[in-house]
Amino acid sequence: MGSGLLGAKTGLKVRELLETLPILLLLVVLCGLDWALYSIFDTIRHHSFLQYSFRSSHKLEVKVGGDSMLARLLRKTIGALNTSSETVMESNNMPCLPQPVGLDARAYWRAAVPIGLLVCLCLLQAFGYRLRRVIAAFYFPKREKKRILFLYNDLLKKRAAFTKLRRAAILRRARQQKAPRHPLADILHRGCPLLRRWLRRRCVVCQAPETPESYVCRTLDCEAVYCWSCWDNMRQRCPVCTPREELSSSAFSDSNDDTAYAG
Repeated sequence: MGSGLLGAKTGLKVRELLETLPILLLLVVLCGLDWALYSIFDTIRHHSFLQYSFRSSHKLEVKVGGDSMLARLLRKTIGALNTSSETVMESNNMPCLPQPVGLDARAYWRAAVPIGLLVCLCLLQAFGYRLRRVIAAFYFPKREKKRILFLYNDLLKKRAAFTKLRRAAILRRARQQKAPRHPLADILHRGCPLLRRWLRRRCVVCQAPETPESYVCRTLDCEAVYCWSCWDNMRQRCPVCTPREELSSSAFSDSNDDTAYAG
C-alpha cells in the first residue's frame, strides 16, 4: 500500500509540474522575443543613422565708380543694399529611428521569481495535502480509520485484478510460443545467423530474448521460456501449467502475503 501511495504522490507532483510547464515555456518565449526585438531595433538604430550638413554663403555688393556728385550719392544710397550672409544647417534622422530600451536583470528576476515559487509550491503541494490529512485525522480519528481501510481494500482489489491480467498475458504469450512456426521462419533461423536474434523465443513475462541461461519449463506440452530473473520472481513456479488455485498471489506481486481484505 505504501508503494501505491508513493506512486500516487509522485504522479501528482509530475502532473502539477506539467501544468506549470506551459507558463514556463511562455516566459522563456516572451523573454527570448523581447531580446530578439531589442537586438533588431538596436541594430537598425546604429546602422540606419544619417546626418545631413548644409552650408551656404551669400554676398551682394554693388560698386559705383567715379568722383562726381551723382556717383557719391549712388554709393551712399545703393551701398546700403550690400549684404552678406552665411547659412549652416545640420540635421539627422534620429527622431525617426526606434529607441529600444532593454530589460535589466531586475526585470528578468521579477518575471522568473513567481514562476520559481509556483514550481516550489507544486513540489510542496503533496506535503500540504498530507498535513491536511493529519489535521483531519486528529479531529476525526474514526473517519480516518475508515478512509485507510477503504484505500487498503481498494488497493488489494486493484492488485488482484492486475494479477489476473498479468497471468492472462503470460498464458497468451505461452500459447503463441507453442503455436507452430511458419517453415520460412525455421529456414531463416538455420540459414541466417544475423536473423536468429529476432527469431528466438522470448520470455513470457518480460519478452527478453531466449539465452542459454534461460529456463524452459519441464512440464510436458508447456515449454514456456523464462529468463532467470523472472523465474526467480515467479518463485520458480510456472503460472502457465500450474492451476490458479495453487498459485499464491505473492508470485505476481511485491507482497509476501496472500491477499486478505481488511474489515
